[in-house]
Amino acid sequence: MSGHSKWETIKRAKGANDAKRGIVFTRLGNQIAIAARSGIDPDMNFSLRIAIDAAKAANMPMANVERAIQRASDKAAEQVEEVVYEGYGQGGTAILIECATNNRNRTFPEVRSTFTKCGGAIAEPGSVAFQFTRKGVIRVKETGDDTLLVALEAGAQDAVDGDEEMIIYTDLKDLAKVRSELVNAGLTITEAKLSYEPNSKIEISDPEVARKVIKLLDTLDELDDTVQTYTNFEIADGIDI
Repeated sequence: MSGHSKWETIKRAKGANDAKRGIVFTRLGNQIAIAARSGIDPDMNFSLRIAIDAAKAANMPMANVERAIQRASDKAAEQVEEVVYEGYGQGGTAILIECATNNRNRTFPEVRSTFTKCGGAIAEPGSVAFQFTRKGVIRVKETGDDTLLVALEAGAQDAVDGDEEMIIYTDLKDLAKVRSELVNAGLTITEAKLSYEPNSKIEISDPEVARKVIKLLDTLDELDDTVQTYTNFEIADGIDI
C-alpha cells in the first residue's frame, strides 16, 4: 500500500485554512473554467464534475460556479490555461506546481523567484515530472479491510487508511468508473480528484530541513496562480516540526 505521510496531514489542514480565507474560490473557479472547455455538461465531462464537486465541498456559491462555466464559452472573457512548473527543494525534494494562469510571463517569474528566495531551484521541463505519475485520488470516510476490499473490487490500484478516512488510488482513466462503483457500494466520498503522485518518497529526518521545505511549499501555494503543489518528501516519524 502507498504510505500516508505527516506532510499530507499538514497540507490538508492548510487547505482548510485557505478555504476560510476565500482564496480557494478563485482557484476553483479557474479549474472549473479550464475543465469546461471540454464540455459544459458535468454528466459528460468528468473533469468538470470533479471540479464542481470540489467547489461544492468548499461551499462555493453556485452563482460563482455557473459564471466559471460560462467563461469557457465566452470569447470576450479572460481565458485561463493550465501549466505545471518543476523544481527542487532542500534535501533533494522534487516539487511540481500546478498553476492556472492568463499570463505565463507573469506566473513563471513569480514561481522562479519563490524557489530562489526560499532556497530551492526551478528546474527544466521534464527533469522533475518523471518522478511523479498522474493518478486519480478518492477519499472516503469509511476505513478498514472491508472498505479496502470494496475499493480493490471497484478497480482501484491501491488504498491506505489515513486519519479517519481511506485514500484510494486509481489509474488516470479509471477515476470516474471507480468513483461510481464506490458510490454504488454505499461509501461516502469526500473528495475525488486528479493528482500527481510521487513514484517514490524521500524521507526527511532533519527537522530544520523539513521546516525549510514546508516553508517553500507554503510560499509556492500562496501564489495567486497556484492551484496545487505536489512533492515527494515525507517527514520521518518522531520528528517534531
